Amino acid sequence: MDLYHKSISREKRESLELAEASRQKEWEYPSFVRELFHGRLPWELIFPFPEQSEADKKIGTEYLEKLKSFLMAHLDPDKVDMTGEIPYEVIKGLADLGAFAMKIPQEYDGLGLSQVNYNRAIHLVSSYCASTAVLLSAHQSIGVPAPLSLFGNEEQKKKYLPRFRKGAISGFALTEPAAGSDPRTMKTTAIPVEDGKYYLINGEKLWISNGAIADILIVMAQTPAKIERGKEKKQITAFIVETNTPGFQAAYRCSFMGLHGVKLGLLKFNNVKVPRENILLGEGQGLKLAFLTLNTGRLTVPAAVTGGSKLCLMIARKWSKERKQWGLPIGEHELVAGKLAAMAANTFAMDAVTWLTSDMADAKKLDIRLEAAMAKLFCTETSWKVVDDALQIRGGRGFETGPSLKGRGEVGYPIERMFRDSRVNLIIEGTSQIMRLFIAREALDLHLKRAMSIMDRKVSIFKRIKEAVSMGVYYFFWFLGLWLPSFASRNMADLPLPVKNHMLFVQAATKRLARTLFLKMLIYQQRLESRQNLLARFVDIGTDLFVMSCVCSYAQAQGSSSLELADLFCLQAKTRIARNFEDIRHNQDKTVHGIAKKLLAGEYEWLENEIIK
Repeated sequence: MDLYHKSISREKRESLELAEASRQKEWEYPSFVRELFHGRLPWELIFPFPEQSEADKKIGTEYLEKLKSFLMAHLDPDKVDMTGEIPYEVIKGLADLGAFAMKIPQEYDGLGLSQVNYNRAIHLVSSYCASTAVLLSAHQSIGVPAPLSLFGNEEQKKKYLPRFRKGAISGFALTEPAAGSDPRTMKTTAIPVEDGKYYLINGEKLWISNGAIADILIVMAQTPAKIERGKEKKQITAFIVETNTPGFQAAYRCSFMGLHGVKLGLLKFNNVKVPRENILLGEGQGLKLAFLTLNTGRLTVPAAVTGGSKLCLMIARKWSKERKQWGLPIGEHELVAGKLAAMAANTFAMDAVTWLTSDMADAKKLDIRLEAAMAKLFCTETSWKVVDDALQIRGGRGFETGPSLKGRGEVGYPIERMFRDSRVNLIIEGTSQIMRLFIAREALDLHLKRAMSIMDRKVSIFKRIKEAVSMGVYYFFWFLGLWLPSFASRNMADLPLPVKNHMLFVQAATKRLARTLFLKMLIYQQRLESRQNLLARFVDIGTDLFVMSCVCSYAQAQGSSSLELADLFCLQAKTRIARNFEDIRHNQDKTVHGIAKKLLAGEYEWLENEIIK
């Protein structure tokens, strides 16, 4: 990508430069998804499906039993929803169970749970009370414990990590009223004082999970710009901030359509004095810290939404057997049966993706930035379909609140609450749209690196010509290979028939994905990055291929009872893949973009007539 192309505005260029400077540039470990986008199916990275060790499984199961018993005895999720409060006694009880230190190493007084066991815990809690799940996950997955464990020095770890076993709560303060996914617009500043021994933080942060009750925060702020090659380079730095520091104010608690028990707030910083030793990772490394933390932190979201989806599936299954229409249980009518089957297949797929990526995080042998992003994208969008279908199957009882159902003598299934709670999952920790753009950028990384070598103006013309020739030879043979037929791996011989056929499809579709993407790169060149709808279709194809692979691996491990679920999911994924390939060739993107521009210009304001404005 040529950041200095005449078509790119100064503001956009600055945003791209900041993002590029902060992203993880090297691929130290292999990535299953990255290989898919380059036409190779790296079978060996996900087959066979990883088994949790018996010792680790025992640790997780014992902890889950304690957690389950405590929550059922002391927490009423409907009351949390109605009052907007998770009772203090519950928070204290969770702290006594070590729930705020699940992922903290034992040497710092944490439980030291594996990623799999931690996600099992969040999966369990989310099926019962989503607000409580967010309290725990926002604190540990992206709050202070995660980045501090990854990037903190020994002094920082010893000072702060043991406090979380005692119940200290944390959050991650990045978003601002005018700054979300574009950090260039960040206004919060941290100015060095007293010869750089301290920093004064000033600004506002918005929608910070746990912000209204946090004891310790990671705060992102602009520190003075650096001059590199005669240009100012914006610096964003991560600070550990204790909320009892003078000048800090949890100014406002926000209210939302769901997750009523979560305390998201507007935070204000007025000359908040923070010592230099509270910088994490280094000055100017804040966004890099955020990106690297989210690579693993995002995995909690798939675990959470999968837990909720399983409860929705159970409720829909029971109701479809109990409720009769026209002499038959509603589940035996085709229109409802179709929804039930899709719910089961999709839940199975979410389960496969969740536990495979969780194990990848524990193994630390793969670069999972793409896998984690796809897991978040797929599981949140799919779980939203599952809860929507569950509500539809329940009909009026799905729309009615749980307490109202109880009040008139029925089982108070919380579908209505879960529907409200679920919607935000498509927004938090990267919206679905941002996830698609992130995945597209990382998937194109190898091609962009090769292209940059011949576009770099600081390199001599002779060297650039040499690089161009070398690149031409490489791509000739690479592209030729993408047209050669795919043959079954020797390892595929042991797969059950439906799974084997689906993996052969993945193998062939992977090559088609790579060559189609490459051709579009040749056609659009610099303009490809602005063709977001086009890139999104490539990402959706890649996501379905990744999930199909997870599902097939999981089905092989689970045995015969899961093969039908895997088969149905893969058949439906194939349909989506075919449609996306067709939409890449023939689409309405130009018309859509034109109408949107006219709409923004006010040409269709007449369509908004006869409403109360």
